[in-house]
Amino acid sequence: MGLYRQDGTRIAKAAFPAAALDDPPVRITEDVYVSEPYGRGDGQPEGSKRFLLYQAGTVIPRSSIDRAFSAASVTAISPNKGPAAGGTTITIKGEHLDGVSAVSFGPTAGTELRIHSANELTVKTPSGEAGAASVELADDSGLIAKTNGFTYEAPAGG
Repeated sequence: MGLYRQDGTRIAKAAFPAAALDDPPVRITEDVYVSEPYGRGDGQPEGSKRFLLYQAGTVIPRSSIDRAFSAASVTAISPNKGPAAGGTTITIKGEHLDGVSAVSFGPTAGTELRIHSANELTVKTPSGEAGAASVELADDSGLIAKTNGFTYEAPAGG
């Protein structure tokens, strides 16, 4: 058996007339739900409704999945400075923060990361060199950096 063109010429496997898709389809392997909050509208969870978004076996374009994971953004870091010894609990405000899995200050990871809502998280600073440090948030979309987002203060008298 072989595959042929309309004019009868045989098609070799290496010359098969096909092109890679820019947005390949993927098959959903388990039921996926979306959760929508309801309540007071003040950003604090009061409750949520869950709806079936994709049933297992559904085939969808990869871009549909990518759109469901919005990149985090940072609008404020408070306080934005603290001792070089670390240990300062800071609050980061922004959007889509509920997918953040780690926060780093320069090359060093923060500790005690707590996600309070999609718009707010807290994290404790590690020790660092005196001066400004970039604050990097890792989420499903990659790394989001706030350049000079936190300043380590030199110890008094040093």
